[in-house]
Amino acid sequence: MGGWLLPPRAKVYEAFSAVADGRVHVSGPGTAEVVSSGGDRTYTVEWTDDVAAVTSNDNASYWQGYLGYPIVAVLLTLGRLTADEAVVRAFAGVPWHDLNARFKRDYDAVVEHVLATLGGHGPARAHIVAEVDQVMAGLEALDLQRPGRGRRPPRRA
Repeated sequence: MGGWLLPPRAKVYEAFSAVADGRVHVSGPGTAEVVSSGGDRTYTVEWTDDVAAVTSNDNASYWQGYLGYPIVAVLLTLGRLTADEAVVRAFAGVPWHDLNARFKRDYDAVVEHVLATLGGHGPARAHIVAEVDQVMAGLEALDLQRPGRGRRPPRRA
């Protein structure tokens, strides 16, 4: 069992949206489902009782070996990571799947677009970035283990 790689920062923003949109559903002890921003996939996140090991069948977690946004969203929902609720709410309704396709998977460009779209609405950009930094530091401190690849990612509905 090895450790997870840290995700690109953009995945924290995606996790904020999943939480803000109510797309994270804890379905039982050690398991949750996270619906994609397009609503066409549901990812399963599972964890050990002590939350030392976690797995997910989203594409990033399964294929790339880094903590995908569904895992980050579940950790926020469980309170293992924290972020300012106003920052999280600011990312409600962001169509990440569509934007990632439009910007050809240039995650940094997508985040810049989303932050520019927020403009003067909601928390200040510096505060948002600081919250993402805090979540990234929290992920690093958790040093979560990857118990294997788990189930394959779901197909589009």
